[in-house]
Amino acid sequence: MLNWYVYGEHAPFFYGKQKGLYAAEGIELEIQEGRGSAVTIQAVAAKTVQFGYADVPTMIRAAVKGAPVVSPGVLLQTSPMSVMGFAEKNIRKPADLKGKTVATTPGDSMSQIWPLYLKKIGLKESEMQILSGDAQTKLNAVISGQADLLLGYSMDQSMKIKDATGKSVYPIMFADAGIHLVSSGVIAHKDTLKNSADLVRRFMSATTKSVEAAEKDPAGAVKAVLAALPKAGKPETLQEGFELTIPLYRTAETKDKRPFQVTDQTMADSVALLVEYGGVDASAAKDPKAFYSRDFLPAN
Repeated sequence: MLNWYVYGEHAPFFYGKQKGLYAAEGIELEIQEGRGSAVTIQAVAAKTVQFGYADVPTMIRAAVKGAPVVSPGVLLQTSPMSVMGFAEKNIRKPADLKGKTVATTPGDSMSQIWPLYLKKIGLKESEMQILSGDAQTKLNAVISGQADLLLGYSMDQSMKIKDATGKSVYPIMFADAGIHLVSSGVIAHKDTLKNSADLVRRFMSATTKSVEAAEKDPAGAVKAVLAALPKAGKPETLQEGFELTIPLYRTAETKDKRPFQVTDQTMADSVALLVEYGGVDASAAKDPKAFYSRDFLPAN
């Protein structure tokens, strides 16, 4: 189960399935759309699905509260979270948010990290108008002018707005405020890691190969998405969105490594930020390694 409706970031899963990379590992892959990371994580915790692809900080929040979930592969090592609006509105820096109307989706990964971002930039939610709604309502609010901005991923909602209007969107990146958080990754139940370790290894092997293949062929990866879901978007913006995702796969420390090889330091920093600013219980910082594992990744 993905974190959201299909967009460019998800291309590697479709490409890997189309190219037989999952089948080669004995996996018949069914890809389900999601409705927010928190919902996907709940589905994994309830064993409704074997694997999720969701926001790892949101998973950490859930795990601290007792959800039996862990990430056997952190893919996005820099966060794409942003608050975005039409470039023509000239909202370019955090101070510009004051007095603006911001559209959010309760329960999604951005809304969970939003309070942390506000603390970082020294603003309060009461200094702006908040419009709540589902994914499409949030997009429509900006497109129609009901909202100035929305919380979204720089390579996702920006592309959907561009598809609908032809207008460019400017994202103010959460990462630029010093929020150096990991983002999307594979989520699994602790029982799956314990009782089906071979399946997890095969899944992570296929997914690693899928990401690497998609990186080398973004156009082909997008074609695989559209072959499976013709209404997923326009080829140009799906590809642009996927190409905006690729630089988020690695940090300076992992630039020469295969996908998913997140460092212990990056994870420790992410957990520390969530504890300090995100309301996560301080106990989480004592053992950041409880939330992820590299043991199921390909050896080389």
